[in-house]
Amino acid sequence: MDVADLDRQVRTLSGCIPPQLADRLLELGHEQDVESLAGRGEWFCARAWARLLGERGRHDRARDVLAPYVATGWWPAARVQAELLEGRGRALEAIALTRPYAQAGDRMALDFVGRLMARHDHGAEAFDLLSPGVEDWFLADALVDVAEAAGRDAEAAELLSAWIPADHRCDTPWCCRSGLDPDTALGLLARIRERQGRVDEAIALLRARNGTSVNGRDQLAELLARHGRIEELRAYAVSDVHGHAAQRLAEVLEERGDLEGAIAVYRQEKAGSNRRYHDPVLLAGLLSRHGRADEAIAGLRAQVDSPGGAEDWVVDALCTLYAEHGRAREGLAHLDALKERRGGQEEWDFFRMRLPLLADCGLLDEAIELAGAHHEGASWYAAWSLSDLLAEAGRAEEAVAVLEQHPASNGSVLAERLIDLGRVEDAVRVLRNRPDPEPVTDDPWDGDRFDAPPF
Repeated sequence: MDVADLDRQVRTLSGCIPPQLADRLLELGHEQDVESLAGRGEWFCARAWARLLGERGRHDRARDVLAPYVATGWWPAARVQAELLEGRGRALEAIALTRPYAQAGDRMALDFVGRLMARHDHGAEAFDLLSPGVEDWFLADALVDVAEAAGRDAEAAELLSAWIPADHRCDTPWCCRSGLDPDTALGLLARIRERQGRVDEAIALLRARNGTSVNGRDQLAELLARHGRIEELRAYAVSDVHGHAAQRLAEVLEERGDLEGAIAVYRQEKAGSNRRYHDPVLLAGLLSRHGRADEAIAGLRAQVDSPGGAEDWVVDALCTLYAEHGRAREGLAHLDALKERRGGQEEWDFFRMRLPLLADCGLLDEAIELAGAHHEGASWYAAWSLSDLLAEAGRAEEAVAVLEQHPASNGSVLAERLIDLGRVEDAVRVLRNRPDPEPVTDDPWDGDRFDAPPF
């Protein structure tokens, strides 16, 4: 086993069997192939095979599969071995196996080992292990969780407070690039204050942040919702330009059975421009969930027909609603109208929406013919959609042939098609011959802010 090659597999998912296809091989009963590939340095096959063996109670065999990988000193392999040990109730062995990686300073190992120890009554040791790394936001997040198990919330709060200068507040994404930035520290400290029962302090901390929305969820909105502070959440939803607070408010009202209240949130007039952009799609989903498909479609159609409203993702949501409610022909008619508005032109991003609607109308062969005849039909991205149609029509070999025209771009999809046909070695050959992504030679961030594309 070569550690550099293993790292490359995890980092790029190229030149190897990726995790979803390793799982697919097992689902289709190709266990001998996966076992063989695991012994040939295919990490994701080794991981999947070891986990399956563990589920079957063949623990010694699972350990043997991982042993060559663990012997290299490679952390991901040690982690999987530790997870299997913990699953067998042998947590102390798991800790002993992984502690050296954490003590060597591997941040991923520190996070894993700290949480592992905290789960098994070693919270104080876990806290001491993680606290020196509090300047790393990733480890600080783990420290906050571990502090609860260790009963050391007060110490964790003190460590975090040191990173929140009284006279400073981040107001740009480029602020405080080194260390634990104040905004992150405020959010972590708020978590501690909330579980201490000091909810008002937690709210005040979050209101001092530059922003509380991450990955589509808003920490302040979630906190207000958990504690039933609906009027405060309602006021926050009006001012939040991202729309995540409004979405959480609508979810809470829906959960409480106040459907009309939830609808009113999305129809609110005094909303920021970013919010207004997403509200019609969220409203359509809400109405559809409650048996009001006609209103959902009418509202989303009005958004699509408004100036600037025919963005591809909005049209896609509308076409999905048409399909889900047995109105595929209406969806096609609407796409025809959009095409006419665009001067008879229809880029692939819009044309591809026709294909499932045609299939729902029993026109699968016509969909295949139209896809092949489209002016972008020979592109690598069109090949993916065309291959799906051919496979749905039972023309598996043709589906493979389409993808084989673009192996570099569609290698994973091609390999999956080959696996479904039982051509495992051909799939392995395709995946191993895929070129690695181009290496980044320049520092992607040199501290300067750009205001001209590409950003």
